[in-house]
Amino acid sequence: MKKYLLSIYQPDGDPPPPEVLGPIMRDVEAWESEAKAAGAWVFTGRLHPVGTATVLRPDDGGVLMTDGPFAEGKEHIGGFVVIQADDLDAALDWARKATLATTLPIEVRPLHD
Repeated sequence: MKKYLLSIYQPDGDPPPPEVLGPIMRDVEAWESEAKAAGAWVFTGRLHPVGTATVLRPDDGGVLMTDGPFAEGKEHIGGFVVIQADDLDAALDWARKATLATTLPIEVRPLHD
């Protein structure tokens, strides 16, 4: 099976209040349980806020290091999931379920073997 990266985009700012976030987290946990039971789930990672990012880039033979994200934006990657699926259609189906659970946009990209 091929592996796919599901990048979860979230808006900058404070998380939603508990009465909003609670049901979302229950749906996300249910999605993860379903993906694990189906053998699709590989691993996941949640990221600290974008303000904790540091970018390093080559600079005239040295390395320039700057605080903050690589690109300015209103949304940034807040976490990711690596899944395995038979094909892109199956991966998109898992992503469809994940975006409904998280209520956030998700980008799907295949990983090289």
